[in-house]
Amino acid sequence: MPSARKPVMPVRLSITVDLDYGLPEPADVLLQIAAAALPDQWIEAERLDVWSDLPLAAVPGEEGIGQRCWSHAVGRFTARYAATVVVDRLVRPLHHLPPTAVRHLPGAVVGYLMPSRYCPSDKLEGFVRSEFAGLSGGPLAAALAEWTARSLRYSSNGSTGTTTALDTFASREGVCRDYAHLLVTLARAAEIPARCVAAYAPDVTPPDFHAVAELWLDGGWHLVDATGMADPSETARICIGRDATDIAFMTVFGAAQLIEQRVRVERLG
Repeated sequence: MPSARKPVMPVRLSITVDLDYGLPEPADVLLQIAAAALPDQWIEAERLDVWSDLPLAAVPGEEGIGQRCWSHAVGRFTARYAATVVVDRLVRPLHHLPPTAVRHLPGAVVGYLMPSRYCPSDKLEGFVRSEFAGLSGGPLAAALAEWTARSLRYSSNGSTGTTTALDTFASREGVCRDYAHLLVTLARAAEIPARCVAAYAPDVTPPDFHAVAELWLDGGWHLVDATGMADPSETARICIGRDATDIAFMTVFGAAQLIEQRVRVERLG
């Protein structure tokens, strides 16, 4: 029976987010900052306040995980989210997980084998076959995560909003979303379904929205943070998707200027 690691007690997280943006022209805003309610994490208390011209309209996130909110504003857009989230998650070491043949994947998972805008996995299939020959399943996933962590340098100036996993593979530097994109891309190239996850976690430096990967192995999704900053047993998912396009905390259909943004995640006793 594969061994597993689980917190002795569930972890309670205090999450506070403040967003303040200037909108020179009227714009629709799609906000995605509320922690998702899931079997391995639940919302003990939360409040979302958004100051905008029209009432919020809530719509489900990808695959019904998390919630997006439509808003409309001009001049100034401000939002505040405060929550207490309890995480109680079984964490299984990747290298103990067996492979799953792609023909046995559930239909909802198959799409996460395919290339996407920021994760052109078809371009790295040759590299994965040669660099990780002889590995499959969990041992392969663990090797991909370790290679990503070892090969990249965390740099806040190492990428932009248009940087793809292929760019990161070449530059060998980036921020959390670049680590997640590259690991997801390598996993898909290795025929392991993978998706990007926006999340909250303590000990993220600098404190901010965090991006991690989630790999499908042995019938379930497993959180993996190649930056090493977020412990899967203390990570609260916000939403999931193919890449950064789907998991952006705020998408503005127009122009926006950052005034102030603060994210704070703390463990509660």
